Amino acid sequence: MSQPETLRIDTRRPGVAQIMMARPDVYNAFDEKMIAELDAAFDQLGGDDSVRVIVLAGDGKHFSAGADLDWMKRASEASVEWNLDDARRLAAMLRKIDTCPKPTVARIQGAALGGGFGLACACDVAIAADNASFAVSEAKFGILPATIGPYVLNSVGKRHARRLALSATRIRAAEALAIGVVHQVVALDELDAALDAVLDDLLACGPGAQREIKEYFAAMAVGPIGDDVIERSAQTISRVRATAEAQEGFAAFFAKRKADWIPE
Repeated sequence: MSQPETLRIDTRRPGVAQIMMARPDVYNAFDEKMIAELDAAFDQLGGDDSVRVIVLAGDGKHFSAGADLDWMKRASEASVEWNLDDARRLAAMLRKIDTCPKPTVARIQGAALGGGFGLACACDVAIAADNASFAVSEAKFGILPATIGPYVLNSVGKRHARRLALSATRIRAAEALAIGVVHQVVALDELDAALDAVLDDLLACGPGAQREIKEYFAAMAVGPIGDDVIERSAQTISRVRATAEAQEGFAAFFAKRKADWIPE
């Protein structure tokens, strides 16, 4: 991947790559270029064996204000065909984050609005500062949160998602925690320490197991547990128990040492 113009990508610590949305002058709103660069970044880092966890963050005071208004103005004046291609690229980028084989963590401060809300929901873990605010704001512009909708639904459930989308109301960090948008809320000056604690936990777990977890949970639905689900669970665990990573995990546990996948 060539050096991105809208992102900064660096190594936060061994095994952890950080993607920093770097348009603070527009509150990290995204346009066609940032969408393409986010897609490429998650694609590259997701396939990099030296990367165990990916952090998504926003430069400046805000995580992301969602769609860049100049981009949305262009969309409103463009053809249906242009809008379809554009929407497909955004949807593909969000799916790239959601299906990334590595654990993903959103580090949120300030505003996470519209598409920024969707980015937070597409990550596996979301940690917010207590100054964060969230809104599914599309209806204020006469549109709907179609591309981010599936990730909002998976995070908060249908009823909360409908309320947020229909009203475009802005909620504070405490309510976002209560309904499942984020997993933890801390003071702004404690955000990086809280993130590092989550990274410690993620890096202590087997990368192969984490990849299996993401694939397995993606295939599961909330609801009745039928014979097919039972059989898949048995087939999956029996296969994974025989892997070299599982053997190392048990050996490290009984020897009271760190597993070989944990970075120094």
